Amino acid sequence: MRALVTGGAGFIGSTLVDRLIDDGHEVDVVDDLSSGSLANLSYARSLPDRRLRFHQLDVRHGGISDLIARRPPEVIFHLAAQADVRVSVAKPLFDAEVNIFGTIQVLEAARNASVRRVVFAASGGTLYGQPTELPVPEDAPKVPLSPYGVSKKAAVDYLMAYRELYEIECVSLALANVYGPRQDPHGEAGVVAIFAGNLLAGRRCTIYGDGSQTRDFVYVDDVVDAFVRAADRGDGMLLNIGTGTETSVSDLFKVISASAGVEADPRYVPARPGELARSALDPSRAAVHLGWRASTRIEDGVAATMEHMGMG
Repeated sequence: MRALVTGGAGFIGSTLVDRLIDDGHEVDVVDDLSSGSLANLSYARSLPDRRLRFHQLDVRHGGISDLIARRPPEVIFHLAAQADVRVSVAKPLFDAEVNIFGTIQVLEAARNASVRRVVFAASGGTLYGQPTELPVPEDAPKVPLSPYGVSKKAAVDYLMAYRELYEIECVSLALANVYGPRQDPHGEAGVVAIFAGNLLAGRRCTIYGDGSQTRDFVYVDDVVDAFVRAADRGDGMLLNIGTGTETSVSDLFKVISASAGVEADPRYVPARPGELARSALDPSRAAVHLGWRASTRIEDGVAATMEHMGMG
């Protein structure tokens, strides 16, 4: 098939591109390179059969419509986003422009070009707000606590509206805390990459609060497998993509420092206001409808991440 991946030069997007290329598909990548990098696409761009085409475009602008009209894909994997919660709090209008208006631009382009399917990267970590049960299922209340969470929820709602109005099939994947090679160690979302980057540089790691807060850490290759499966399964559904397992930040630090072979104590500082105490996603529905489950142990995923960063 011909696929289009927005945000395809980013951490998850480029890993998805590699998988699609290896599976024999033709791929157009859209990325404005504001946070993504062409270096992430070095493997796909090096292949001689030129099944990859890169387009430096902002999804908020009309160029995405022109591209999709000119080269209509069968499936759009929409991963382009403003993905920093802190930025969304500081600049909620910008967050909405990228995550809501940008999504509508993609959907309008898909409608005009009769694209059959859009697979969307939703945010399981912010969609449900403060969960009342763990692991949290898809039918739990959706009360996001940040502009980022609100904008991603709105995008999911727009996908469902376009499905009903214009018969564009859609799947929304609510991602847990994704980690793995190519994740930015200087960003806000990737504690695995941040800890690994600090240990690599000989810097002391910082833990906010007492380290007992938990997250659901899911390896990027497992996440990419869910996207690929969603290309022809899970019609009209919101599906959690996580392990269903809580891992505390303190336990995560122990796994990373052990993998790095570094004996160092973290520095504890006051907890950040508004941070969730616990988080984990129930992946049961994805198992049924995608035949998917996370298969990478956190120790193995951390080891692969460290090797990529030069510590293996």
